[in-house]
Amino acid sequence: MTTASLPYHEPGIITILIHTSFLLLLNIGNFVLDHTLYCGLLGQIFLGIAWGTPGAKWLTVETEEVIVQLGYLGLLLLVYEGGLSTSLKAIKANILLSSCVAITGIALPIGLSFALLKLCDATPLQAFAAGAALCSTSLGTTFTVLGSTGLIQARLGVVLTSAAMMDDVVGLVMVQVISNLGSSGASISAVTIIRPLLVSVAFAACAPVACVFVAKPITLWLNVMRTKSPLGFLNRLLMDDRVAWLIHTLILIGCIAGSSYAGTSNLFAAYIAGTGISWWDSEVPHPKPPVASTAVPATIQDEAQTTESPTVNRMETSEHRDQHPEGSNSSGLFTFEKYYAQSLYRILRPFFFASIGFSIPITEMFSSKIVWKGLVYTALMIVGKMACGIWLLRISFAPTISTISTKFTAVMRFLRPKITNLWGRPHEKSASPRNTTNNTRQTQPPSSSSSHQARSTRPTTETSDPALIKPRSIYPASILGCAMAARGEIGFLISSVAESNHIFAIQSNSAKNSEIFLVVTWAIMLCTILGPLAVGLVVRRVERLQQGVQRQGRLIQGDVLGVWGLS
Repeated sequence: MTTASLPYHEPGIITILIHTSFLLLLNIGNFVLDHTLYCGLLGQIFLGIAWGTPGAKWLTVETEEVIVQLGYLGLLLLVYEGGLSTSLKAIKANILLSSCVAITGIALPIGLSFALLKLCDATPLQAFAAGAALCSTSLGTTFTVLGSTGLIQARLGVVLTSAAMMDDVVGLVMVQVISNLGSSGASISAVTIIRPLLVSVAFAACAPVACVFVAKPITLWLNVMRTKSPLGFLNRLLMDDRVAWLIHTLILIGCIAGSSYAGTSNLFAAYIAGTGISWWDSEVPHPKPPVASTAVPATIQDEAQTTESPTVNRMETSEHRDQHPEGSNSSGLFTFEKYYAQSLYRILRPFFFASIGFSIPITEMFSSKIVWKGLVYTALMIVGKMACGIWLLRISFAPTISTISTKFTAVMRFLRPKITNLWGRPHEKSASPRNTTNNTRQTQPPSSSSSHQARSTRPTTETSDPALIKPRSIYPASILGCAMAARGEIGFLISSVAESNHIFAIQSNSAKNSEIFLVVTWAIMLCTILGPLAVGLVVRRVERLQQGVQRQGRLIQGDVLGVWGLS
């Protein structure tokens, strides 16, 4: 029955206790797991399983639907924050290497996923959808791991975050592709796949054009107007951080709405919006805030600030000077942390991961057939991401060629007297072997010592400037591969979309989840758990080697990461 308004009813004490415990445990579990296993999102997912439909069903279906919708707003803000945190200069410096790592992390999981054709009797479309879910990399897990290990500013961290962002961008496009495949009756057509790709490319191409030829000229014109009248209304208006919040929010909403109507992923549009604002903060000149004095009208001062607020503000937000060198409070990260961070980190992001838990059928995942297939598929997906570390290995054929050349020279010196005796003249046979052997014995030690001397001096020459070479150790490659293995939120999102659009399900009207969806869920969960754990173990090992290890009474110490550990 349609009513003019919603009647207000006070919630009961049971509902209050359930919702309160849900919110508190989402944040407490995230804190504990982030400081122990570097994967707080897993606790939130498991809590969604326990409180939601797969578990105790303490939350009603209507409440779960609201949490899903609010959680998706949190996902949009997460991707937007990733764009704001993007350093365009660092990406440009490592774009080729990051692209190779990202392509490897996309192609291998998708290719290996076609093993599901034999493993689960899947169709090519289902195998492609599974590979699309497993080609992503969890940005949240990546930033958490790098922040806890101190490698976020190192070259290894730049390459890792850039490759993870590229993988996630492709994953975000895959979300729209999978949605289109489901809505088109699970049939592959050129329009279904090419349209979101072309629209995504158009967004990525048009965004820099709009920044350079629209945003920058307007900003420079406004700067001129603001310089002419530092205490005028326009300058006071644009110095207000609430105006910056309004502009950034309108850009974000406009990009999301435009991408949705155009037919591509609105998550990708949120990333583009954040990247554009990050570019505006770092590349476009901004006027410095006016010096506070008694002549400044009180309307430009916040109620909680004194006349020294500009200086104090610049000191308190020094970590954002790279994004906004002048220290103004209108930068993207400053505005995000002031207006969005608390609600995102405490409510919206936990709601998103909990909503993922609502869609995991934990009671159907522990049959013997599902478990062993999930373990096999997990191993394949770990191999697919670990292979990304190959690009950081120092593979040089010079030592091998030098060794072969040295061995060949020694063999020829040994065989030369015998060849001379065999083909030489008869009257020289008695003298030449002895003389040649003596000559050989006399000449071998100097050449051996000289080669040993060259070998002993070569490492000193190679390691004299560690910034110019790659280390021979496999630790940088191991850290990169293990960190890329964590799938996280985008993987769960793609697999859930594929299942809800009946791509994984053989029978669309079946009440149970499909076998492929359960196998993919096993792989995503185990990869997200094992990846951060492996990174933590490898980083602790690297720290011990950097500090020095006692072996046979000697302190062995060296630069393990080499160029990859430099900022």
